[in-house]
Amino acid sequence: MTSIYEQALGNDFRKLHPRIQERFGFSSKDGISSVGHGVMERIWYSKWAAIPLYAGTLRHIMFPQGGVDVPFTIGNYAYVDSFGRETVTWCRKFKFRNAVRSFDATMIYSDRRQGIVDYLGTKQHLAVDLQMKAKANGGIQIRSGEQRFYEGPVGFRFPKRLTGIADVCEWYDDEEETFKISVNVTNPLLGPVFRYNGRFQARFERRDVATLPLDVKPLREERRE
Repeated sequence: MTSIYEQALGNDFRKLHPRIQERFGFSSKDGISSVGHGVMERIWYSKWAAIPLYAGTLRHIMFPQGGVDVPFTIGNYAYVDSFGRETVTWCRKFKFRNAVRSFDATMIYSDRRQGIVDYLGTKQHLAVDLQMKAKANGGIQIRSGEQRFYEGPVGFRFPKRLTGIADVCEWYDDEEETFKISVNVTNPLLGPVFRYNGRFQARFERRDVATLPLDVKPLREERRE
Protein backbone atom coordinates (compact mmCIF):
# COMPACT_ATOMS: atom_id res chain seq x y z
CA MET A 1 0.00 0.00 0.00
CA THR A 2 1.27 3.47 -0.89
CA SER A 3 1.70 5.86 2.03
CA ILE A 4 -0.58 8.88 2.22
CA TYR A 5 2.42 11.17 1.71
CA GLU A 6 3.54 9.39 -1.43
CA GLN A 7 -0.03 9.73 -2.71
CA ALA A 8 0.09 13.46 -2.03
CA LEU A 9 3.54 14.07 -3.54
CA GLY A 10 3.35 11.66 -6.48
CA ASN A 11 6.63 11.46 -8.40
CA ASP A 12 8.13 14.21 -6.24
CA PHE A 13 8.26 11.75 -3.34
CA ARG A 14 11.45 10.32 -4.92
CA LYS A 15 13.08 13.75 -4.61
CA LEU A 16 13.07 13.41 -0.83
CA HIS A 17 16.18 12.36 1.06
CA PRO A 18 16.21 8.54 1.56
CA ARG A 19 15.81 8.95 5.33
CA ILE A 20 12.83 11.28 4.83
CA GLN A 21 11.35 8.76 2.39
CA GLU A 22 11.62 6.14 5.12
CA ARG A 23 9.89 8.36 7.68
CA PHE A 24 7.05 9.30 5.35
CA GLY A 25 6.86 6.13 3.27
CA PHE A 26 5.20 3.51 5.47
CA SER A 27 1.54 2.53 5.73
CA SER A 28 -0.63 0.42 8.02
CA LYS A 29 0.21 -2.66 5.94
CA ASP A 30 3.91 -2.42 6.86
CA GLY A 31 3.41 -3.15 10.56
CA ILE A 32 5.91 -0.53 11.70
CA SER A 33 5.92 2.83 13.45
CA SER A 34 8.43 5.67 13.67
CA VAL A 35 9.32 6.92 17.14
CA GLY A 36 11.57 9.94 17.55
CA HIS A 37 13.40 11.41 20.55
CA GLY A 38 15.13 14.75 20.47
CA VAL A 39 15.42 18.33 21.68
CA MET A 40 13.60 21.46 20.67
CA GLU A 41 16.29 24.11 20.64
CA ARG A 42 13.68 26.83 21.00
CA ILE A 43 9.91 27.00 21.48
CA TRP A 44 8.30 30.42 21.30
CA TYR A 45 4.77 31.85 21.35
CA SER A 46 3.29 35.31 21.05
CA LYS A 47 1.82 36.70 24.26
CA TRP A 48 -1.25 38.02 22.42
CA ALA A 49 -2.10 34.43 21.45
CA ALA A 50 -1.85 33.03 25.00
CA ILE A 51 -5.61 32.65 25.58
CA PRO A 52 -6.47 30.76 22.36
CA LEU A 53 -3.32 28.66 22.76
CA TYR A 54 -4.28 27.83 26.33
CA ALA A 55 -7.71 26.71 25.12
CA GLY A 56 -5.90 24.43 22.70
CA THR A 57 -4.09 22.62 25.51
CA LEU A 58 -7.39 21.02 26.53
CA ARG A 59 -7.45 19.08 23.25
CA HIS A 60 -3.72 18.81 22.60
CA ILE A 61 -3.56 21.60 19.99
CA MET A 62 -0.46 23.71 20.71
CA PHE A 63 0.09 25.47 24.05
CA PRO A 64 1.17 28.83 25.54
CA GLN A 65 4.62 27.87 26.79
CA GLY A 66 8.14 28.50 25.56
CA GLY A 67 11.64 27.44 26.39
CA VAL A 68 15.03 26.32 25.14
CA ASP A 69 16.51 22.82 24.90
CA VAL A 70 13.16 21.18 25.60
CA PRO A 71 13.17 17.35 25.32
CA PHE A 72 10.44 16.00 23.10
CA THR A 73 9.15 12.80 21.51
CA ILE A 74 7.24 12.26 18.29
CA GLY A 75 5.27 9.14 17.43
CA ASN A 76 4.06 8.35 13.92
CA TYR A 77 1.75 5.34 13.76
CA ALA A 78 -0.20 4.18 10.70
CA TYR A 79 -3.59 2.49 10.99
CA VAL A 80 -6.99 2.34 9.31
CA ASP A 81 -9.61 4.42 11.12
CA SER A 82 -13.25 3.47 11.76
CA PHE A 83 -14.26 4.97 8.39
CA GLY A 84 -11.77 2.80 6.48
CA ARG A 85 -9.29 5.63 5.86
CA GLU A 86 -5.54 5.15 5.97
CA THR A 87 -4.41 7.31 8.89
CA VAL A 88 -1.07 8.45 10.31
CA THR A 89 -0.67 9.92 13.79
CA TRP A 90 1.58 12.79 14.83
CA CYS A 91 1.80 12.55 18.61
CA ARG A 92 4.23 15.13 19.99
CA LYS A 93 5.10 15.54 23.67
CA PHE A 94 7.24 18.43 24.94
CA LYS A 95 8.78 17.92 28.38
CA PHE A 96 9.10 21.28 30.09
CA ARG A 97 10.42 21.44 33.63
CA ASN A 98 6.98 22.05 35.11
CA ALA A 99 4.67 20.35 32.58
CA VAL A 100 4.38 17.94 29.70
CA ARG A 101 2.58 19.53 26.75
CA SER A 102 1.04 17.56 23.90
CA PHE A 103 0.34 18.48 20.29
CA ASP A 104 -1.52 15.67 18.53
CA ALA A 105 -2.86 15.24 15.03
CA THR A 106 -4.05 12.53 12.67
CA MET A 107 -3.69 12.75 8.90
CA ILE A 108 -5.54 11.08 6.05
CA TYR A 109 -5.38 11.30 2.27
CA SER A 110 -8.65 12.66 0.90
CA ASP A 111 -9.57 11.54 -2.61
CA ARG A 112 -12.26 14.20 -2.72
CA ARG A 113 -9.86 17.00 -1.80
CA GLN A 114 -6.91 15.42 -3.65
CA GLY A 115 -4.57 15.96 -0.74
CA ILE A 116 -3.83 15.44 2.93
CA VAL A 117 -6.38 16.45 5.56
CA ASP A 118 -4.91 17.02 9.02
CA TYR A 119 -7.25 16.57 11.98
CA LEU A 120 -5.89 18.49 14.95
CA GLY A 121 -6.32 17.49 18.57
CA THR A 122 -7.90 14.61 20.42
CA LYS A 123 -11.41 14.94 18.98
CA GLN A 124 -10.77 15.89 15.35
CA HIS A 125 -12.84 19.07 15.56
CA LEU A 126 -10.38 20.97 13.38
CA ALA A 127 -9.70 19.75 9.84
CA VAL A 128 -6.93 21.44 7.87
CA ASP A 129 -5.93 21.00 4.22
CA LEU A 130 -2.19 20.52 3.74
CA GLN A 131 -0.01 21.28 0.74
CA MET A 132 3.27 19.40 0.47
CA LYS A 133 6.37 19.68 -1.67
CA ALA A 134 9.91 18.34 -1.78
CA LYS A 135 12.64 20.85 -0.94
CA ALA A 136 15.99 21.20 -2.68
CA ASN A 137 17.78 19.77 0.37
CA GLY A 138 15.66 16.60 0.22
CA GLY A 139 13.38 17.75 3.01
CA ILE A 140 9.61 17.97 2.97
CA GLN A 141 7.69 21.22 3.34
CA ILE A 142 4.13 21.14 4.66
CA ARG A 143 1.95 24.25 4.57
CA SER A 144 -1.55 24.54 5.97
CA GLY A 145 -4.48 25.78 3.90
CA GLU A 146 -8.22 25.96 4.46
CA GLN A 147 -9.37 25.17 7.99
CA ARG A 148 -12.74 23.80 9.01
CA PHE A 149 -14.52 23.25 12.34
CA TYR A 150 -16.79 20.26 12.98
CA GLU A 151 -18.83 19.75 16.15
CA GLY A 152 -21.95 17.57 16.09
CA PRO A 153 -24.21 18.92 13.30
CA VAL A 154 -22.19 22.14 13.06
CA GLY A 155 -19.61 22.58 10.33
CA PHE A 156 -18.05 25.75 8.91
CA ARG A 157 -14.90 27.16 7.32
CA PHE A 158 -12.76 29.58 9.29
CA PRO A 159 -12.19 32.96 7.62
CA LYS A 160 -8.54 33.11 6.58
CA ARG A 161 -7.85 36.15 8.75
CA LEU A 162 -8.82 34.15 11.86
CA THR A 163 -6.59 31.16 11.14
CA GLY A 164 -3.05 30.26 12.00
CA ILE A 165 -1.07 29.36 8.87
CA ALA A 166 1.52 26.68 9.66
CA ASP A 167 4.71 26.20 7.69
CA VAL A 168 6.53 22.98 8.59
CA CYS A 169 9.88 21.78 7.26
CA GLU A 170 11.48 18.45 8.11
CA TRP A 171 14.80 17.33 6.66
CA TYR A 172 17.77 15.08 7.33
CA ASP A 173 21.19 16.58 8.05
CA ASP A 174 23.83 14.20 6.68
CA GLU A 175 26.72 15.93 8.44
CA GLU A 176 25.11 15.76 11.87
CA GLU A 177 23.29 12.49 11.08
CA THR A 178 20.05 13.73 12.57
CA PHE A 179 16.54 14.76 11.58
CA LYS A 180 15.71 18.44 11.91
CA ILE A 181 12.38 20.21 12.02
CA SER A 182 11.10 23.76 12.07
CA VAL A 183 7.51 24.91 12.55
CA ASN A 184 6.23 28.48 12.15
CA VAL A 185 2.60 29.47 12.71
CA THR A 186 1.49 32.96 11.69
CA ASN A 187 -1.76 34.87 11.47
CA PRO A 188 -2.40 36.95 8.31
CA LEU A 189 -3.33 40.02 10.36
CA LEU A 190 -1.39 39.75 13.63
CA GLY A 191 1.80 38.04 12.56
CA PRO A 192 3.77 35.31 14.36
CA VAL A 193 1.79 33.05 16.71
CA PHE A 194 3.90 30.03 17.61
CA ARG A 195 7.16 28.46 16.46
CA TYR A 196 9.69 25.82 17.33
CA ASN A 197 12.78 24.25 15.84
CA GLY A 198 14.80 21.23 16.89
CA ARG A 199 16.46 17.96 16.05
CA PHE A 200 15.75 14.31 16.75
CA GLN A 201 16.71 10.72 16.10
CA ALA A 202 14.00 8.33 14.87
CA ARG A 203 13.83 4.57 14.95
CA PHE A 204 11.38 2.12 13.45
CA GLU A 205 9.53 -0.32 15.67
CA ARG A 206 7.66 -3.44 14.62
CA ARG A 207 4.08 -2.90 15.69
CA ASP A 208 0.74 -4.11 14.44
CA VAL A 209 -2.55 -2.29 14.82
CA ALA A 210 -3.56 -4.41 17.82
CA THR A 211 -0.58 -3.13 19.82
CA LEU A 212 -0.88 0.59 19.13
CA PRO A 213 -0.52 2.65 22.33
CA LEU A 214 -3.95 3.61 23.63
CA ASP A 215 -3.16 7.32 23.74
CA VAL A 216 -2.19 7.75 20.08
CA LYS A 217 -5.67 7.50 18.58
CA PRO A 218 -8.16 10.38 18.84
CA LEU A 219 -11.00 10.11 21.34
CA ARG A 220 -13.46 10.86 18.54
CA GLU A 221 -13.23 10.43 14.76
CA GLU A 222 -14.79 12.83 12.26
CA ARG A 223 -16.19 11.55 8.97
CA ARG A 224 -16.37 14.98 7.34
CA GLU A 225 -13.22 16.00 5.55
